[in-house]
This record gives sequence, structure tokens and C-alpha cells, in this order.
Amino acid sequence: MKQSINILISGGGTGGHIYPAIAIANELKLRYPDANFLFVGAKDKMEMEKVPQAGYEIKGLWISGIQRKLTLDNLSFPFKMISSLWNAAKIIRKFKPDVAIGTGGFASGSTLIMANRKGIPTLIQEQNSYPGITNKLLSKKAHKICVAYDNLERFFPADKIVKTGNPVRQDLLSIHSKTDEGKTFFKLDKTKKTILVLGGSLGARKINQLIENNLEFFKNQEVQVIWQCGKFYIDEYKKYDDLEHIQVHQFLNRMDLAYAASDIIISRAGASSVSELCIVGKPVIFIPSPNVAEDHQTKNAKSVADKHAAILLKESELETFPIVFETLLKDKGKQEYLSENIHELALPGATTDIVNEVEKLLKK
Repeated sequence: MKQSINILISGGGTGGHIYPAIAIANELKLRYPDANFLFVGAKDKMEMEKVPQAGYEIKGLWISGIQRKLTLDNLSFPFKMISSLWNAAKIIRKFKPDVAIGTGGFASGSTLIMANRKGIPTLIQEQNSYPGITNKLLSKKAHKICVAYDNLERFFPADKIVKTGNPVRQDLLSIHSKTDEGKTFFKLDKTKKTILVLGGSLGARKINQLIENNLEFFKNQEVQVIWQCGKFYIDEYKKYDDLEHIQVHQFLNRMDLAYAASDIIISRAGASSVSELCIVGKPVIFIPSPNVAEDHQTKNAKSVADKHAAILLKESELETFPIVFETLLKDKGKQEYLSENIHELALPGATTDIVNEVEKLLKK
């Protein structure tokens, strides 16, 4: 097989689509140093910044999702779709990819539709336990579908599915040897339990309000909190960084050390977060966002909680948080049980397994 191959990758809109795309590209680049890579994303979305930062060229399409309520953006959607399909076809004609990979998002939809029409082998990577509309549509013509959860035959052709898991940061594989380093890095009291609170890079209002309402409760429980409140909320909550038992961060640059230092984790349930937390293997309370397509975060969290590997607490149930948290904090056996069960769900070789499937398509 020729070494100078052309690989087209499309995915974006959120970090959950962008990070897997970059991880797949990095692994392919290790195997094929002379390969040519081109990403396709949506104009004005975060991939237009993140992908070049990772060292790859990207082209932007004029495309966005349909809003849940009637807006002017929805009226422009048909024109955006036609434009994105037209420009995706132009990109494909010029780049001549040997394979096209989609990791989700509307730009991925337009790109892979046109790749399929040109007879180019396509692979889609579905991160969630409940697929979005784009990947459901693409699955009919895709050659291979890499998934992270069981029972997706309800949505995809069974003969195309390969369970690989989601790509995760490789530095998470060694966090259990970094506990002391993590506690030192965050200047923590090593005699106290540490709670890590994650609401995503932008932040999660309901989780932030929950933590704010329970600051005295955490103090009474003698726990210390690493609170990642997000870009949208740092100005509102940074005042609490003065409290002895609370650290407020907009963003955590050393996630490996934050995970290593923590004893219990409170988190949203995006696909990438769930996959990382399975690798981390710490007790988790998932508080999924209900404001996402198909309520997929709740479905992600439920798929783990149903295996007795995490606690699922819906936003509508947050008044029970103090009882749920205190019960878990005082039950070491429950903590160990959850840790063991969630770690068993880990798929640390996901990136390698996905790229193995890409290689099979290239060899055909």
C-alpha cells in the first residue's frame, strides 16, 4: 500500500467531536508519516482554532444545526446545507482522499455524504450511547462504525459496528502513580478527602449553583474541593477561591493531576468525559445536562449507572445531593465498589483500535 495517502477527517462543534478526530489523526500520522491530512469543520466553530493548534490544516463549511425553537437560523438551514454539500464536494475533488473519517457534527454529515457519493471508503466514530441524527443518517452508507457502547444495533447496521471505545488522553493511563504529585500540585491537605467538580470547559450553571449552595456543607464534611467552573462563570465564582477548602478554576490544564488528586468526582456526562472517567476509575456522581440533543448525556450516565459503576443524579433531583454525597463519602466499601466497576468499563486502546479499522479500509 502506498505510504503517501490522503486522509480526510471531519468533526466538530464541540470538544467531544474535535478531540477524537485529532487523536485519530495523531495515531495515523505515527503509522504513516508521509500521509497528507485535511480536516473539514464548521466555520466559526471551535475546531477552526483547535485543529490548527494541533498542527493540521482545516477547511470550514457554512453549516450549523437546527435550533429547537423557531429562529432565523432555522430558515437559513436549507441554504447552509446546499452550500456545505457543494463545498464539501469541491474539497473532495481537489484533495482526492483515500479514506474519510467522521466524528460527528453537521460538517461531518455534509463531508461524508459527498465522500460516499464519490465511492470513498468512510468510517464514522460515534461517541455516545444514543447517536445523533447526523451519524444515524451516515450509517446507511458508511463502511465501518466505531462505537463506545453496547446495543447500538438499534440505530446502526450490526455488520458494520465495531466496539472500540472513545479516544482518551494517554496521560490518564498512569494517574494512579501520580496521587502525591497531584496533591502537591494543587497544594492540598493530604489528610483530607478531595472532591473534583467538572462542568466542561464552558461551565455548567446547575452544577455551579449546586456547589455554591453547599460550600458550608463541604466545610462541615471536612472535604476540599477543586471546582472547575468554566469560562462563562469564572467571574461569578472566583470570589470563593479565597475560602480555605475551595479552589476555583476556569480551566484545568493538568487534568491528569486533578484526577489523580481526587477521591470523588462530580461531572457532566458527555461521551469524552465518561470514557475518561472509566480510565480514571474513581467514584463518580454524574449530573448530566438535560439540554443536549436526544438527552444523550442522561443516556450515557445511565448506561454506566445501570452497571453499578457510578451514581446518576438528575438536575431535577439535586435537592437530594447532600444525602447522596454524604452517604457515599462515609461508605468506603461503596467507593471501592464503584471504582472497580467503572474501571472495568474502560477501553484504553480505543484510538489504536479505531485506526486499525481505518487501515483495513485503506488496504481494501
